[in-house]
Amino acid sequence: MPEFIDAHGIAIVYDVHPAQGNPRGVVQLLHGVGEHAGRYGSTIAALTAAGFTVYADDHRGHGRTGLRQHGGDHSRLGRLGPGGLRATVTGLQLFTRVIRDENPGLPLVLLGHSWGSFLAQKLVNADPRAYDAVILSGSSLLWPGDLNAAPLNKRWAGSDATGVEWLSTDATVGRAFLDDPLTTTVPLPKLFGPVDTLRLIGKPKRDLGVDVPVLLLVGRDDPVGGPRSVHRLADAYRTRSGLTDVTTLVYPEARHEIFNERCAPEVRADLVAWLDARIARRDAASVPESGSAPVAGTGE
Repeated sequence: MPEFIDAHGIAIVYDVHPAQGNPRGVVQLLHGVGEHAGRYGSTIAALTAAGFTVYADDHRGHGRTGLRQHGGDHSRLGRLGPGGLRATVTGLQLFTRVIRDENPGLPLVLLGHSWGSFLAQKLVNADPRAYDAVILSGSSLLWPGDLNAAPLNKRWAGSDATGVEWLSTDATVGRAFLDDPLTTTVPLPKLFGPVDTLRLIGKPKRDLGVDVPVLLLVGRDDPVGGPRSVHRLADAYRTRSGLTDVTTLVYPEARHEIFNERCAPEVRADLVAWLDARIARRDAASVPESGSAPVAGTGE
């Protein structure tokens, strides 16, 4: 499996899923806390079928990266290690450069779920010109009162609760998460500690200087931020960052992991349709000699 070495010498493991046919773009996929990229198979399949090559890493402390980093100790999965959150963001910036170097001329889409969407917000603030489109799933405005600090399963607590009902209305998703040897249910504040947890706080940067299109996807019953917080995030991207193409889609009767929800086929179809409207399809006859890909107008 491919890997790159971050500034602290940690080997970050990733996978490359080639597009079916002639690629028209690349997606950098950022998973959430306590999980790994291997949980996104159906979403990756939809993206590759739509002509996108997908790069998906197991972030610092997580999945295969974390298992190697922590000497095979499953109990330490989710702990970021030296450099913490800042090193995680810096490592993802390096990963972006790796992806760009390997795919010159192709549009790059940043797709982050949950904690991955928080990381994506940090990446866009740091270098908004690095990405041609941004998709945030299960996200939140990263501000006190908008990001839920309470136990995420509180709404579904009970004597027969597994503790992961908040993930999806589909009970098989929760069971699979609990049975997965590369996941952990330890809450983010305990994994990261108070300093790195506070480092998550922040708003979209003022006047980004580039009008990157943004898609926000959220379940109506998502306890992390939910529609109220995500609408505030969308408003911040419009009013603070100056973005004009910001779309929010809310899915009724869905919880946090909309890509693993009963409505997941609809979510994937909406995702591909949004990309179709913004990233032009390519064919062998229309690829410029330079390898650059035309990007569709933003619309909406």
